Amino acid sequence: MRNPRSLGRWLSWWLAVQTFIGLGFVCAVVYVATSLNFSARQAEELRHKQDVIRHLVREIATPEDLPSLRHKLDDFFIGHADLKLRLTEDTETLLYMTPPAPEPPANLRRVKFEIPSPWSGAVVLRAELALDSSSDAQLLRQLAWTLLASALAGAVLVSAGGAWLVRRALLPVRDLARQAAALSPENVGQPLDGAAQAEELQPLVTHFNALLARLDGAYQQLEGFNADVAHELRTPLATLIGETELALSRERGISELLDVLGSNLEDLHRLAGLVNDMLFLSKADRGERARRTPVGSLAALAAEVVEFHDAALQEAGVSVRVRGDSGGAFDAALLRRAVSNLLANATRFAECGSTIELDIEPDKSGGVRLSVSNVGPVIPAEHLPRLFDRFYRADRAREHGDTNHGLGLAIVAAIARMHEGTPFVRSTGGTTTVGFSISVAGERH
Repeated sequence: MRNPRSLGRWLSWWLAVQTFIGLGFVCAVVYVATSLNFSARQAEELRHKQDVIRHLVREIATPEDLPSLRHKLDDFFIGHADLKLRLTEDTETLLYMTPPAPEPPANLRRVKFEIPSPWSGAVVLRAELALDSSSDAQLLRQLAWTLLASALAGAVLVSAGGAWLVRRALLPVRDLARQAAALSPENVGQPLDGAAQAEELQPLVTHFNALLARLDGAYQQLEGFNADVAHELRTPLATLIGETELALSRERGISELLDVLGSNLEDLHRLAGLVNDMLFLSKADRGERARRTPVGSLAALAAEVVEFHDAALQEAGVSVRVRGDSGGAFDAALLRRAVSNLLANATRFAECGSTIELDIEPDKSGGVRLSVSNVGPVIPAEHLPRLFDRFYRADRAREHGDTNHGLGLAIVAAIARMHEGTPFVRSTGGTTTVGFSISVAGERH
């Protein structure tokens, strides 16, 4: 596994590299400018001395004046030890030469020029003037080393400063890490304190706190779910155990034992149904999608469900009217189950003699809305947001615990999600409407 990269080392390293490159460029510019300045100054000095030599040569008229010229040149070169002159007539006769240096200079800048002979128009004097630039070369070398050392020192200082700044900048992040480490299942919803954080970290704190809120909600829901499951299983299990113990407490006839077994079997069927519903919700929570196949008429599908509930409807003294129709690709079995749950729920709470409306209509997003409305007691507004939670009952007095275990509407919501839809509920004016909207895949009919 690759070790995580240190932000401090990475930033310090690149600050040092960038600083060295920047300072190196500046130092190079300074070095080149200084070198060009030295070269220009040397050229100007040679040109000036060249003019002086020409002037001194023009002051003589005959070869007999050469001693005077040599004397003037000796005087001129006194105090100019870095200059050397060699003056010849044509290329053979040496007229003048400054004394050679004890050690030949390492850096010489030479210039050769010709001077018309004062005593013969057919002859030219050839001069070679040399300037010892070793001192300038030495100064340039010292300047180069000084600039290089400055660039390296600057890079090291900037790198050290960058590392210190990174550590300072990461202190709030370490504080966030300490707060996050202190979270536990008991306080998972406690938001992180981002008051001391930098502006750039505020979005991270906000999103992390939102995540904590969602985790807290999920954790609370899971805790409630576990408690509800235990509660729902405890009563039938206790009944089964009690009836079985009672049956075994004394000798009984075959018919009496068969009655006990039949009663226990009904409870076992209810437990099996509860477990199957929980498994179904678990699959839906894991993202299982509906298996869509073409459905020609949702009204026909709803009519099948109504026919299935015919006995319960007659017993409750209510009727059902299906309005609207649509088609498309849906999971017909899941839709039958969802509509059946809605219809069973409405049948339990509908007023005797009323009509349950089962509506199928298009919604604004291009999908289909299926809803079941019944006339009956209004559900208080505070219960509506949680009506699709598992094991949630708005009115404990109407829970019908023997036949309803509180998962019917949760299954409706899960089926809506499996069809990329959402459930909805409203209860006002004596009418309660519960339904869901789903997307339509395939060709609408």
